[in-house]
Amino acid sequence: MIRLSGVSKSYGTASGPVRVLQGVDFQVNRGESVGILGRNGAGKSTLIRIISGAETPDAGTIDRRMSVSWPLAFTGAFQTSLTGIDNLRFICRVYGVDTERHIPYVEEFSELGVYLREPVRSYSSGMQARLAFALSMVIEFDCFLIDEIVAVGDSRFQAKCHEELFVKRADRARIIVSHDPGYIRSHCDRAVVLQGGKLHAFDTLDDAYSYYTEMMA
Repeated sequence: MIRLSGVSKSYGTASGPVRVLQGVDFQVNRGESVGILGRNGAGKSTLIRIISGAETPDAGTIDRRMSVSWPLAFTGAFQTSLTGIDNLRFICRVYGVDTERHIPYVEEFSELGVYLREPVRSYSSGMQARLAFALSMVIEFDCFLIDEIVAVGDSRFQAKCHEELFVKRADRARIIVSHDPGYIRSHCDRAVVLQGGKLHAFDTLDDAYSYYTEMMA
């Protein structure tokens, strides 16, 4: 279970502080897939970073009773002076898993070839995203955080990502952040809508979709 209670977050701007999240309450249980819908700039990515622990809220509490991934395909944590393999070694040390056992998987899945042994700073954004997704699959989290993941690679690579995440790990909890209702409908048990810094919960996906459609109109 992951529970957020009264979570708020603001950022400073030249015009003063802007509140992105305001008193957000949210819970996800083991094995549950929950979608978060919202306009671009609504604070969806901020919320998912707070859930992951990459950012801290200004107020409120987060109770994590299962292991939580970083946002999938998130490249901001790479040590760009290190090679792809060295970044794998670093992550494996942090999570206490054997690096050598996972090198063949990362080599095959990322499809980076010789570049896996080159500094990450030499990678294109797509190469970094492929490496980040492969590294995310090395650690068997209880809950995966998915922030607009469908943009990783071409259609064939996206199919590989879908197989790893939604088929082989179908029993895991997932929090999917998107502005695409169709993607949420395909992969989630329920959905919430982030609007004006507040999270609106609904009994069914259809109710969430209807509210989101009206909001966008």
